[in-house]
Amino acid sequence: MDDIDALFAAFSRLRLVVIGDVMLDRFIWGSVSRISPEAPVPVVEVQRESFFPGGAANVARNLTPFGASVELIGLIGPDDNGQLLRQTLGENGIGVDHLLEVPGFPTITKTRVVARQQQVVRIDHERKTKPDANRIARILDELRTLAPSLDGIIIEDYGKGLVTQELVDAVCALASEAGVIVTVDPNPKNPIAWAGVATVKPNRLEAFQEAGLDDPHDGTAPLQDATLLEVGRRLLAKWKSRHVLITLGEQGMLLVTEGSEEPYHIPTMAKEVFDVSGAGDTAIAVFTLALCAGADARVAAQLSNQASGIVVGKLGTAPVEREELRKAVATAGQAPLC
Repeated sequence: MDDIDALFAAFSRLRLVVIGDVMLDRFIWGSVSRISPEAPVPVVEVQRESFFPGGAANVARNLTPFGASVELIGLIGPDDNGQLLRQTLGENGIGVDHLLEVPGFPTITKTRVVARQQQVVRIDHERKTKPDANRIARILDELRTLAPSLDGIIIEDYGKGLVTQELVDAVCALASEAGVIVTVDPNPKNPIAWAGVATVKPNRLEAFQEAGLDDPHDGTAPLQDATLLEVGRRLLAKWKSRHVLITLGEQGMLLVTEGSEEPYHIPTMAKEVFDVSGAGDTAIAVFTLALCAGADARVAAQLSNQASGIVVGKLGTAPVEREELRKAVATAGQAPLC
């Protein structure tokens, strides 16, 4: 375990920025014992409420348990939910000094009503807003002040408008000048040219959509799945990134790397799938941490896969804790440093 301990120690010395669509995740917890006489819907008797960072903010939340210094850049509104999000981020050790408060912009909020450990309904408050030239300039000014001391930048695109080609090109140029690693969690509804980033992490559905191929859904093992492997090749060529990491749900992950290196498959480590909310956020967070700490991309993918396997066993967008991941590595029988 010496190697993994050294890697985890390196995590705590990293400084990262997450740029993307920030949200507030609000949970209303309750119980159901009757159906409403007004309509055929359950009546939820509220017992408590809780608030968590969501969207790009949840990616940031998945970095902090490892001791990394994390700043968040995104848009919030001058509203109660915006203040709640600021408070929640602060409680999770995430820097909020570089959030941009935009007049007239409602803080993106997703409210989930949960009863008997099951989600009853989700209520979304959002308005897609693309940044104008002035806002892009403000974001870049914020990033420019941070860049000299950064190790990594994660661009998290939830398709709410913030991530544009103009913004991405400027961020990548700035990162290249500063020697900063950039990773991306893309959104297929927002076509972006990702040239210059280290890694793009789509899920299986997103990957097939981006590659323009139909998914046969026949359960073929990833390394024998000719269509999936072709998807990986197409995405490397399309995005011109060094790596494409495709998350495959119950089949784990597939890492495709530029050059002659063969695709690498990591089987899932999940013992029980309880809630997939936020698993992709965990995947990109842990992968980026490992990459920025100097780990090989395969090692980073293994750690990312193990972390994702832990969070799908939790309810809600709960992050993986450092000791949880360390124990998972020990339980696997060897440090994932091969």
